[in-house]
Amino acid sequence: MNLAGQGGDNSAGLLFVNFNQDCTSLAVGSKTGYKLHSLNSVDKLDVIYENAESEDVCIVERLFSSSLVAIVSLSAPRKLKVCHFKKGTEICNYSYSNTILAVKLNRLRLIVALEESLYIHNIRDMKVLHTIRDTPPNPMGLCALSINNDNCFLAYPGSAQIGEVQVFDTVNLRAVTMIPAHDSPLAALQFNAPGTKLATASEKGTVIRVFSIPDGQKLFEFRRGVKRCVSIYSLAFSMDSVFLCASSNTETVHIFKLEGPKEKTPAGTEEPQSWMGYFGKALMGAGSYLPTQVSDMFNQGRAFAIVKLPFAGLKNICALAIISKLPRLLVASADGYLYIYNVDPADGGECMLLKQHRLDGRTDGTESSESLTSTTRDKPLTAAAGPSYAAKVMSSQPQSSPPKEASPPKDDMYHYGGGTQPGGAVGGPQFPSGGPQYLEEEDTRDLTGLRLDDENEFPPMTHHND
Repeated sequence: MNLAGQGGDNSAGLLFVNFNQDCTSLAVGSKTGYKLHSLNSVDKLDVIYENAESEDVCIVERLFSSSLVAIVSLSAPRKLKVCHFKKGTEICNYSYSNTILAVKLNRLRLIVALEESLYIHNIRDMKVLHTIRDTPPNPMGLCALSINNDNCFLAYPGSAQIGEVQVFDTVNLRAVTMIPAHDSPLAALQFNAPGTKLATASEKGTVIRVFSIPDGQKLFEFRRGVKRCVSIYSLAFSMDSVFLCASSNTETVHIFKLEGPKEKTPAGTEEPQSWMGYFGKALMGAGSYLPTQVSDMFNQGRAFAIVKLPFAGLKNICALAIISKLPRLLVASADGYLYIYNVDPADGGECMLLKQHRLDGRTDGTESSESLTSTTRDKPLTAAAGPSYAAKVMSSQPQSSPPKEASPPKDDMYHYGGGTQPGGAVGGPQFPSGGPQYLEEEDTRDLTGLRLDDENEFPPMTHHND
C-alpha cells in the first residue's frame, strides 16, 4: 500500500505499508527509513529490522522471510535497490525510464511496474528477462504476482476503460488468457497462494469476483454492497484459499467464504414450511422472468463475516493470517495503526478487535500497543469498444512452444558498467573484487535446494563476473 501519493495530512508519517507473501511479517516505509515487523504474536509487534539511514522510503518489499528487500525512495523514484538487510549491503540497483509504482516478488521473479510497462526480472541474478510494453495507462501500478513457483502468473489491467485482466506466464514469458472481469476499470487484483484463483474488483466496488487460473472461468461472485459504490483498497485470500477479504474506503471489511453451492433438497423430502422458505422458492421460480441483473444479484454470495473499523476514508490494506494457530484478520491503515481481529471460521459474524499496534513508533504519552478485551470466540481454523489491448496481446501470441528470449533492438539497450540490460532498465548487481559476497560458501554449492522461508537464510541470488 503506497501512501506517498495520498492527499491530505499524513500525521503518522507513513509512506508505505505491506504484508510479505505469506503474511508472517509487515514492512513499513516512512520519511525516516523503513522497518520490518514480525507477525507471530497478537500481543506484541516485534521489530525484526529497522533502517534509519534511508529517507522517504515509498516502497519496501520483503521476499518471504529471507533477508532480501526491494526498496524505492521518493528522492529517487525511478531507482530500485535490492538489499540484504541483515548484512546491510546493497546487492544491486536498477534505474528505469519512469517512476516505479509497484514491486512484486516471489522465489522466481521480481516485477517492477511503471505506468505503461512491466519489467520481469529473474530474482536469482536480477537480469531483465522480459518487458511488457505499452500497457494501458496504469497510474496506480496495479498488478498481482502469484507466489507459487509452479503457477508463476502475473495479472495486470488489460484496459483503462473496462475491467479486463491480462494474465501472463512469467516463467514461459507468454500471455496466457484475458479475463473480462468487470464493466468498470479494475481497482484491485489478488492471487491465492497456489496461484489457481484470481480475485478482482472494479472501481464501482460493489461486486467481487473470483476466477480460475489459467482458464479464466468465473468461480464465485460476491456482493459487497448495493447502496453505494466504494473504492476497494485491497483483496486478500487466506493461505488455504477458503476465505477472501476485501477492504475499502468505508468502515467495513468484508470476509467471504469460498464454498460451492449447497446441495439441492432430494426429491420427495419435505421442505421447511416457513414464510422465508416459500419466499425463497418463489424467487427461484421467478428467476427466469427477472432481468439478468436482478437474477444475478440474487445468486451472488454475501459476506460470511465483517469487521467494523474505527475509521472510514483512510487508505488501508488487509490480510488473513494464522497467528498462534488461530485465524486473524489484519488491517494496516494510513492512521499509523495495525488492527488485529479475531475471525470465527465456523460461524462468521462480526469479528472482534483484539489488539491495535502503532506502526510509527511514537507513543504520544500512551503505550504503542493498545490491548483490548479478548473474545472467547477464538476457534482453530479447520481445513476445509473494439478490440482491447488485452485482446490484441492474446491474438498476437504464437501457438507454438514458448518463445526464447530475443535480443532487443539496439535503441532499447542501455549500457552500464560494461554490461547491458534490455528494455530500458539501467543497472545490475554491484560486486567488490572477487565476486559476490552475500552468499555463504555452502549456499553457492547447491542453489536448487536453497530454502527461502527462514529469515536466517541469505538471498537466493548468484552472479559471476567474467
